[in-house]
Amino acid sequence: MYQTFDETTDPSFGPKHVPLIRAAMQAQGLDGFLAPHEDEHQNEYLPAANDRLGWASGFTGSAGAAVILADKAAIFVDGRYTLQVRDQVDQGVFEIRDLVEGGVPAYLETATTSGQVIGYDPRLHSPDALERLKAAVAKTGARLKPVERNPLDEAWGSARPAQPTAPVVPHPLEYAGEASDAKRARIGAALKGQNAEATVLTAPSSIAWLFNVRGGDVIRSPLPLGQAILNQDGTARLFLDPVKVSGELRAWLGNEVRLETPDDLPAALAELKGKRVLVDPAQSSAWYFDALGEAGAEVVRGEDPCALPRACKNAVEIAGTTEAHARDGAAVSRFLHWLGTEAQTRTVDEVEVVTKLEGFRQATGALKDLSFDTIAGAASNGAIVHYRPTRRLNKPTEQGSLLLVDSGAQYLDGTTDITRTVAIGEPSQEMRERFTLVLKGHLALAAVRFPAGTTGSALDALARAPLWNAGLDYDHGTGHGVGAYLGVHEGPQRISKLPNFVALRPGMIVSNEPGYYKEGAYGIRIENLQYVMQAVPIAGGERPMLGFQTLTLAPIDRRLIVVEMLSPAERAQMDAYHARVLAEVGPRVDGEVRAWMEEACAPL
Repeated sequence: MYQTFDETTDPSFGPKHVPLIRAAMQAQGLDGFLAPHEDEHQNEYLPAANDRLGWASGFTGSAGAAVILADKAAIFVDGRYTLQVRDQVDQGVFEIRDLVEGGVPAYLETATTSGQVIGYDPRLHSPDALERLKAAVAKTGARLKPVERNPLDEAWGSARPAQPTAPVVPHPLEYAGEASDAKRARIGAALKGQNAEATVLTAPSSIAWLFNVRGGDVIRSPLPLGQAILNQDGTARLFLDPVKVSGELRAWLGNEVRLETPDDLPAALAELKGKRVLVDPAQSSAWYFDALGEAGAEVVRGEDPCALPRACKNAVEIAGTTEAHARDGAAVSRFLHWLGTEAQTRTVDEVEVVTKLEGFRQATGALKDLSFDTIAGAASNGAIVHYRPTRRLNKPTEQGSLLLVDSGAQYLDGTTDITRTVAIGEPSQEMRERFTLVLKGHLALAAVRFPAGTTGSALDALARAPLWNAGLDYDHGTGHGVGAYLGVHEGPQRISKLPNFVALRPGMIVSNEPGYYKEGAYGIRIENLQYVMQAVPIAGGERPMLGFQTLTLAPIDRRLIVVEMLSPAERAQMDAYHARVLAEVGPRVDGEVRAWMEEACAPL
């Protein structure tokens, strides 16, 4: 099993460690310490050795922060983790606060006093975030101080797990579609266009993409932890723990890539003296900016030059992810058949649902990992966005309720992410009507045509309009980027109310996932992945248009659709989608599952 159902990933996690951290703080003359969730690589999912926030507090969500002062402490999470944080964290030790509304800066403005020294590890904070934190403490007369020795790490001591050492392996051209030397030449040319002589890369996904390698240092993502310096001429220095490096990898990387160890990195940065070096302040920590500044390099702030090329998948990557989604669609369809038959006649619980779905994916023989912990919310738990079942919170399904299942998989040829909401027993008319409103928004976003230069923010309202017209909405983004056997959450593109200035380009994969959540009752979300493509010319049109091609293939619960609420065009679109599901996934299943699919995909 890939997924566990414990409240924490390690029973030794928890706020009992706060006194140890305070002792280490005091030894360094600190009145407080900032503990972000992010690690040295700004990862969303962390190796056990880097889950400092989890060790200190017990909270194991994928976003958050803590401030530990001598006499009090606070933990900050967003709305996704409201339930989880209360379940995992001792509120007698940590005050629970909102990460988004005010967040850490607002807390520091009220919790610190003049003369206090608040420590931070410069390897864990972006320079932009630090500026906001420094401005906050300046209002109270306190100050932030960088530390060379992280007091949390010192408190953790020998009990801290070792850094991961998974082998770094080649990612063959049959999946990557473009050789590393060609990628490096392309990014080198982009550096020249920005008048930069080199770039420092710290994002594991960029390193994996640029060098056509994959690793296993981070759960749910096939990422190697390391750093790289890429020069304008396409040569590079790649810093990896030697234990991860094989002769095969050395041969794969070739003579233009110099393999070194992480211990060599400070000296390598010092050698960039006098050079213009591009560094992404959103991806690289303040430590890199400080080190380059001290070395005498001219730091150019700009976006990771690999981010946009990585997001625009090539033809081989699109073909691979298409196959991965068809394979995954067959596994999900087998699961939906189980939900639509056996799970309708007996009570099942969330843990069984997650385990069953993972079993169908494992049966493909191609599963490398989940792309995130499966969300399975029965009845009222479905209204908690990004809820994750644990053995203690585990809820059984109820007749006349909804079950929301959001899941994904990692395959060598692609990364998947799908949400389906299924009726258990007979749904209420309100459930069906609100499901149909969500479906209308989903269909609108899938069908839209738009000119080049359009951002995801410009399209977001399409998915919300049917809900808005009913006085309803949802409090999460409508779409995130997805990698090709990389992270399930990938930028720089997104579809959201929040402003985004990255235009959607051919080859970009985004999710389409509007939803509706009735607190204490049920949740609804419909999610498919889709990629941007050149659209078929529109008769009489004056400009070429882009559009989306849907990747995800699995039935949508017809029992929840109020057909009369759909326009003729929407009915035709829904029928065409189900016909495609049956045509492309149907041959991959047989027997009872095939017969069930024919009924589940029948025209409305």
